Order: sequence, then C-alpha cells, then structure tokens
Amino acid sequence: MAIRQLSETLINQIAAGEVIERPASAAKELIENALDAGATRIEVATSGGGKSLLRVSDNGSGMDVADLELAVRRHCTSKITNTLDDIRTLGFRGEALPSIGSVARLSISSRRRDGAGGNEITVEGGRITHLRPSPGNPGTIVEVRDLFFATPARLKFLKTEKAEAAAITEVVKRMAIAFPGVRFVLSGTDRTTLELPATGDDHLARMAQILGKDFRDNAIEIDAEREGVSLTGFTGVPTFNRGNSAHQYAFVNGRPVQDKLILSAIRGAYAETIPAGRYPVAVLSIRLDPVLVDVNVHPAKSDVRFRDPQLVRGLIVGAVREALARDGSRAATTGADGMLRSFRPGFQPSAQRPQQPWSAATSPSRPFYQAANSGFGERPQASFDGLVTPTARNDAASSPRMPVVPEEPPQLYPLGAARAQIHENYIVAQTDDGLVIVDQHAAHERLVFEAMRKALHSKRLASQVLLIPEIVDLPEEDCDRLMQFAADLGELGLAIERFGPGAIAVRETPAMLGEVDATGLIRQLADEIAEWDTASGLSAKLEYVAATMACHGSVRSGRRLRPEEMNALLRQMEVTPGSGQCNHGRPTYIELKLSDIERLFGRS
Repeated sequence: MAIRQLSETLINQIAAGEVIERPASAAKELIENALDAGATRIEVATSGGGKSLLRVSDNGSGMDVADLELAVRRHCTSKITNTLDDIRTLGFRGEALPSIGSVARLSISSRRRDGAGGNEITVEGGRITHLRPSPGNPGTIVEVRDLFFATPARLKFLKTEKAEAAAITEVVKRMAIAFPGVRFVLSGTDRTTLELPATGDDHLARMAQILGKDFRDNAIEIDAEREGVSLTGFTGVPTFNRGNSAHQYAFVNGRPVQDKLILSAIRGAYAETIPAGRYPVAVLSIRLDPVLVDVNVHPAKSDVRFRDPQLVRGLIVGAVREALARDGSRAATTGADGMLRSFRPGFQPSAQRPQQPWSAATSPSRPFYQAANSGFGERPQASFDGLVTPTARNDAASSPRMPVVPEEPPQLYPLGAARAQIHENYIVAQTDDGLVIVDQHAAHERLVFEAMRKALHSKRLASQVLLIPEIVDLPEEDCDRLMQFAADLGELGLAIERFGPGAIAVRETPAMLGEVDATGLIRQLADEIAEWDTASGLSAKLEYVAATMACHGSVRSGRRLRPEEMNALLRQMEVTPGSGQCNHGRPTYIELKLSDIERLFGRS
C-alpha cells in the first residue's frame, strides 16, 4: 500500500481528536488564550451543553488582521520561540484554534486595544470562509457552533447536555481559582448564570466563591519551600471533608492540572485523619523553574512531569502535615451547622416518652453526668497521661454521688471547662463564647495513638507482663504471619510467641493501654496483616498497628468519668496534634458558639 501525505484538514481533525475531546476541552483552550492575552474579564456563554454554541468573550489585547490569519493555522503562536524549556504561558502549541475550526463552525472577531477597528474570520470544517472588517470593542470574541459537525462519529461519545455543561462549569471554576484577579461570567440557556467577581490578591475569597463560604472558616494556610520549589495555598481541617475528590484543586506555575502525583500526595498527607471514602478539601499551588517541569506530556496539558517527583511529593506531604499539626485539631464549623439543623423548634419531650414523677435520679438539681452508681468498672482503664489508673470498686454505698464539677474559668482554655457528662460518653464543656461536646472514646483513642506514635520514634514502648499468658486460637497461616513480625510487634510492647499448632501466646501488652482485650487485638492484627500482604513488611505499617492498639486501649463509651478526668482529657487534647479527629477520621468534638445557641431560641 502506497504512503500518502494527509491533507491539512485531516491532520487538523486528527489533532482535534487529541486536544478537543469534548466541549469543556474547547472552553479550556479558549479561556487559556484569553488569559494569555491579559484579559481581566471573561464571559462564557453556552447552549446545548456547549455542543450547539460555545462563546468566549474577553477584553484582552486583541489581534489585528495579520494575527487572525495566522491564528487559525496550525503551530502558529506568539507564546514561545524556539524552545520548550521556558514555558510561562498556558498555551504554547498553536493547535487549539485550527483544531476547533476543523471540526466545528468557528468565528473569531477581534480588535486590538489601540486599533481603529476590528476584523472577523470564520472557519467551517477546516476551510476559511470569510475574512473581513468587523466592528467591536477591544478584545476577542470566539464563537464555536455545531461542535464535531464535521466528525459526527465523535458526537456519539459525548455525554448528556447537562453533563457537558457541568464539565464546562468545572473548567471555569478551576481557571477562576488560578486567576482571582479576573472576573468570570458563565451563562447559557441550559444553566443559571454563574458570576465570579474578581477578588484581586485575596485568593481565599475567590476560593470561598467556588468551594463555599464554609471553606474560609475551615481552611489552613500552606506556605512552604524546598530546594527552589514553593508550595502555597489552603487546605481544609480534616473534619471538613467531602464524599469525592472534586474539591481538590492543584496548580503548577498557575496552570490547573489534575496530576496523579499531587493528588496522591494530598491523600497521603491526610492518612489516618479522614475516614475511608471521604476526601479532604484542598487548593495547592506549586511554583518552580519551568525547566524543572514538563507540561507537554499530555495533549490536554492536564498532567505534568516533574524532574524530581519525590521532592514535590515530599514537600506536599510535609507541608500539609505540618499545617495540620499546627492548626488542624480544631473542629469544622460545619459540625455546629449540622447540629443546628438537627434541632426542631417546639420539641416536646412529653410527646416522645411517658411522663414520670420526679425522683432523686431525675431531679433537675442533679448534675447530668451523675448516676445512681458512680463507681467505675472492675477493669483497669488507660489514663489520660498514658499510665494505668487504679480501678475503683463498684460500690454505690461508698460513693453515692459524683462530685459537682469545679467551677473552672472556661476562658482560660480553648476547649473550656467540663460541666457535665451525658449518656456516659459525651463530655459537655463550657468555653468563653459557647460550648464544646466531646466524644470521650474518640478523643482518648487519638491521644493514646499519638503517644504510641511518638514512642515509636524514640524507644521501645513499655510493656506489662501478664500473670497468665493469653492463648489465642488462630488459623495456622495467621499464626505464621504474626510470628513473622513478632519483633516489630515487640517494639510496640506486644510480646507474642507460638503456643503449639494454631495458637499464639500473648506474654506482654503495651503498658499505656491498661487492661486490653488481647484476643480481640491479636485477631484484628492478624486480619490486617493478611490484608496488607506480608511481602510489604509490617515495619512500614507500624503506625497502623499503633492505631489499632489505641482503639482497643482507649477509654470506652459508657464509662463514667470523674470531673478531674474530664478536664484532664480536655487539657491533653489541647496540646496533642490531630486531636480534632480520631484515628478513623471522625470528629472528636463539636463546638457550638453562643451566637448559634441564641439563634435557636430566636434571641439574635
């Protein structure tokens, strides 16, 4: 078969298949051109999800007639010269306009800021049909109609108009976050108008426009640099999370990207702080020498390749974790909003349960945390400083009432002073301007885990020898897996050995956990090691093991706490990194401002 030279139109259509995948791809390219032209106002109008009409208008520098003629030809650009090592603009290939013109009806009307008049050029299916003078304001208007009419097979692969319109909206949002000094307007017959006024240098205000006003109150600033690579932006506290990764935005030298390395680094930075199936909210911007990054590895320029990817990943993980340790312990403000929504005015307790006469156990003068039997159980419990507290006997006669919580001044502490324990699991504390509700099990679980994590990097954890070893029956393969990492478990204070076929003997347990359910702990560790695959090595996952142990050794729901224990827990939470969420990512406390409480009663 003879080799032939393809026609210019077919070449452009092939290029369009790589660059212009859907209407959102065309919108992205046209918006990038407008931003490269110095526009401060960009308006996008669509119809039929961008398939029938896509119009992008800007007030940029504009083009004269000579520029218009070259603009619709392949590989004609004003943005680079002879090298790809110093790309400082969003576009640089000169492929977008000719690619669009080869598969659609393209019209470009432009006028230079200092020009006396404008000009218009139209391209239909790769063929220039008109080039003529045209009136207009300074700037450029690009109109794309009947996208893919020249390649109808591509139309079959497009999604519904609603889905295509949503994709265009996402493109506009990403560009708006990257360029807060530009005003964006998105409108069309298939959508309500989205208007994003310019916010100047206030990047957080622009992010709030896109991510919601709650992001401003739950954002932590990121500002770090390593070996010439800088990282700035904002990331949400762990308890401010979402059900998908659509609220994660990354930019490299001002270019919106969806790079797997960056997204993976964000996920790694939030490990053990967010529940499975939930995703953090983050907006991160990376700045580095253009020589150190290749933006030409993907036709849509959505992926990039770093010369030193481990440097970039390490910078992101380290900076985000440092920010979370510094300011990530606070609870998300959305927790209070959810609590407020759960209340209903006019709630009548009598309608929910039968009336009972007042008694000593139900008297209003009795503290909420008080119970008829205020003694603790027979099991030792882990204390809040990592030591084991002596057990109190379950003797109601010797301790008929719990003492009233001392009136500590709440303004002295971020988490306030404990005032009550309700349902034997939740601590209510009064702060200077509201109240805090703490999940005692989740909070103590985090404190124990952080203590174990700290000890891992300094010394072997202290253990307590069991008077009678605990024998745990397991399948032989689970026994083999556990014994393979007996030395690693020993570093955590858990001493195990084989006890015949199909059994493990537990000789020592971590001292800070108090009396722990050794059988349940060993079984769970065996399951986790099997899931991880022994080839990966347990030593690389010791923190996960520590988290499992912390869960087994934390103060349990249903345990009545003394006033001094409640306040000790609050004080230790205030100085422990990551105490705003447990090891599974659930919030450990919710804060409710006094103004919110007053709103419930119509006082504000």
